[in-house]
Amino acid sequence: MMNYDILDKFEGVLREYTGAPHVVLTDCCTHAIELCLRFQKYTGPVILPSHTYISIPMTMHKLGLELYWDKDYNWEYEYRIAPTNIWDSARAFDENMYISGRMQCLSFGWDKRLAIGHGGAILLDSRSDYNILRRMAYDGRTLDTSPWENQTYWWLGFHYNMRLEDAAKGIDMMLHPENLPNKQSQLKTYPDCSKIKVDLS
Repeated sequence: MMNYDILDKFEGVLREYTGAPHVVLTDCCTHAIELCLRFQKYTGPVILPSHTYISIPMTMHKLGLELYWDKDYNWEYEYRIAPTNIWDSARAFDENMYISGRMQCLSFGWDKRLAIGHGGAILLDSRSDYNILRRMAYDGRTLDTSPWENQTYWWLGFHYNMRLEDAAKGIDMMLHPENLPNKQSQLKTYPDCSKIKVDLS
């Protein structure tokens, strides 16, 4: 029977591979980005490349952030949620990819290099930031209190946690990282989201 130790183990695997000092596991990259923005209490505005996946501008609308488009920003594997230090790294997954000072948000969707089919992660420097973001991703829980009802102090949390079975699958896949699809396979053309009109009523 799996328990939360599997999350610690998968975090360790990702730390070793990416070079990040700390890794927060999430249920997807979009929610990883949202958590980082909420954690930073960022109030905007934000600048995004016009060609990206629709969930990212939707997240900015959901958070009430003023959104501007950079139509000249041509990216391949990751891009900055400008002017923050948060990066949408959904199409990046490489050995020693982490760059200090960033919060790089990963995706493990079915068409990504580590194609678990579900899940994401945040790569970051700070242990204290890690502790807060991990609690946020797990409903305000600390995970070391069992059963959860015995926790006596709560923080604002979101149900953005990685499933145990996804962490276990990721660990198995990372036993042979040489079998991951090559980096070139991650190149993708996204539509111009600046042309999409969103009904915010």
